[in-house]
Amino acid sequence: MHRSRLCSLMIDCRVGDLEEAAAFWSRALGRPVKEGADPSQDPYVGLVTHDDEPVIELQRVAHPSRVHLDIESDDIEAEVRRLEALGARRVEAIRTWVVMEAPTGHRFCVVRPQRGEMGAHANTWPDASR
Repeated sequence: MHRSRLCSLMIDCRVGDLEEAAAFWSRALGRPVKEGADPSQDPYVGLVTHDDEPVIELQRVAHPSRVHLDIESDDIEAEVRRLEALGARRVEAIRTWVVMEAPTGHRFCVVRPQRGEMGAHANTWPDASR
């Protein structure tokens, strides 16, 4: 068995100024920009969210701007197999996560746990393909 849950909303930005993009989304969503990131150097800038909300991050990208979801799992390969059985396809493995594409064409990532313990609201899935 493995567990998974919605982890984050990633705002992919093909922009030269990630700090300006973060300022816009901060104001639009009413969430302050997290301290410590240097948008001129870092490819990620986070917004402050509450513990019971998904993480919101802006990411500098080379592809067209879009929003994608991250699903966190305590067993990435089992979750990828489960999603493939539902019709998603594996696009690329990057460091510790897997980029996938839904049958609808939407990209999303399966990542290791980002917010600590999976908790009572995570989904529990049988690993039938093992």
